[in-house]
Amino acid sequence: MTIVRHVIRFVVAAIVLMVVGWLVPGFSVSSFWTALFAAVVIAVIGWAIEAMLGHRLSPYNRGIVGFLVSALVIYLTQFIVSGFRVTVLGALLASLVIGIVDLFIPIKTHMDIRNGDAGNRQET
Repeated sequence: MTIVRHVIRFVVAAIVLMVVGWLVPGFSVSSFWTALFAAVVIAVIGWAIEAMLGHRLSPYNRGIVGFLVSALVIYLTQFIVSGFRVTVLGALLASLVIGIVDLFIPIKTHMDIRNGDAGNRQET
């Protein structure tokens, strides 16, 4: 995957975070640059969790465990990214909204970094 495609995916993820910040109570992003940095942090934390616990617990997998891990990743991001604030309920709602958006616009950035182009990768 080219660097341009990575940049595009992070920009799309940042835009999704901005929209989620507008829609979800208890979730706020102060600027686009904050959202972009948060998208990178979320991808890195997601990659680290997947590396430690395995692919089945990835924040971007379907299912209740993936949903809860995704909410945890979003919640933890606020401690790393200044200008990114979320409550526990906000993280749960954001995880739900991002999961719904991901059905239509896949944003599997951390998988792209680790495995190449996730769009061409077949799930087992």
